[in-house]
Amino acid sequence: MFLRQLEPRTARTTAEVIKFALWPLAVMTVLNRVFIKAVNGFITDDYRPVYQASLDFLNGRPVYTANFDSVDPHYLYPPSGTLLIAPIAAIDYEKSRWLFIALNAIAILIAWYLLLRLFRYTLNSVAAPALLLAMFTSETVINTLVFTNVNGCVLLAELIFIRLLLKRQDLWAGAALGLSIAVKPTLAPLLLIALVRGQWKVFVTALGVPLALTAIAWPLSKDPEKFLTRTAPYIFESRDYFNSAIVGNGEYYGLPPWLTWGMRVVLGVLVLISLWLLYRYYREDELFFVCTSSGVLLTASFLLSSLGQMYYSMMLFPFLMTVVLRNSVLRNWPAWLAIFGFMSYDKWLSDRWQHIGRNLEYLRITFGWGLLLIVVFCVLGDRYLAARREGRLPFGIDPAWMRSAPDPRGEAPQRPAPALPAETSTPHNGAAPVEQDRISVEP
Repeated sequence: MFLRQLEPRTARTTAEVIKFALWPLAVMTVLNRVFIKAVNGFITDDYRPVYQASLDFLNGRPVYTANFDSVDPHYLYPPSGTLLIAPIAAIDYEKSRWLFIALNAIAILIAWYLLLRLFRYTLNSVAAPALLLAMFTSETVINTLVFTNVNGCVLLAELIFIRLLLKRQDLWAGAALGLSIAVKPTLAPLLLIALVRGQWKVFVTALGVPLALTAIAWPLSKDPEKFLTRTAPYIFESRDYFNSAIVGNGEYYGLPPWLTWGMRVVLGVLVLISLWLLYRYYREDELFFVCTSSGVLLTASFLLSSLGQMYYSMMLFPFLMTVVLRNSVLRNWPAWLAIFGFMSYDKWLSDRWQHIGRNLEYLRITFGWGLLLIVVFCVLGDRYLAARREGRLPFGIDPAWMRSAPDPRGEAPQRPAPALPAETSTPHNGAAPVEQDRISVEP
């Protein structure tokens, strides 16, 4: 029976062949990243300061004592995060690090499964090994495990939040987000999505959980006030090393402040217009709206704030997965050129062309995030302008051809939409009436 699986009597479909080819590649890649690369570690060690701070917290010693004049990783978590992470110091450093690697690897795998189910894929689909392989070959997953930081758990919190938000389980969605904010505020911009959707209960737990944890941790800490007076000001300062935000690269290359501020303002305006178009025309298409808006918000926060690091891009996986939706803004090559910039593990440092290679390596993340925001703005803007020319704005901005576009998830094409009313369906240039073209891909 087993041998028949190796050479069945009936021909396999293309999707089945690809699936069988991808699964061993994906599984072996995961094992290599977790048990070889991550355990080997690297010169950059995000975990040691976290372990030391946890050890100091458990032993009643000051926690916020980092030397910010060095370029070594610093401990920047608030007292609430210290309280949550402190148990990792109950065992010796090496075993604790291995356990933290395993915890983040498991969190990433659970997030992978939730992402599949969010977009209605199963483990039996070709998307399962393809997504798993793509995630574990990305820089963001590899360096999260190798540097041993908490981003895998933050990704899991994001997927739980999105899933519960779409199910209107607001308090639980807020609790998932609140736990991540208690450690680091990376996902805090997602509160704006709950706000515009009118899901007010999310704020009760999203803000209540970190406040409650802070209230517990404050009297247990030796120097909690130092987080506010010493660490927090450093977090909001820009730095010119390990910083792919516009302001970070601007300082590294010595750009005048007016130029870096100009780029930030221009891109900020593009982001606001994109978010307005998404809210105005796609908020009822919940899966597309939530995942795309979250991607735009998070990318903007990485690029326009005081600090953006490449492996933050892990939080964009839900946005990148929208490529399977018919109305995705990522179905074009410039979007994936941008994604290559901040997701690829390739190094562009060159021994032969050192200056060019260094610039490519340092700027590709910044350019990737920026290009992605520009692509989203251009796609949505083009749809809006085309719909306005054709008099379709009251019925959405998706073009008519999108109803019959192929759906990789195997869903049936949308039923033909009724023609628009005569007074709104005929463009000013006298062209033929245009059919309503709004589609829905809600899960």
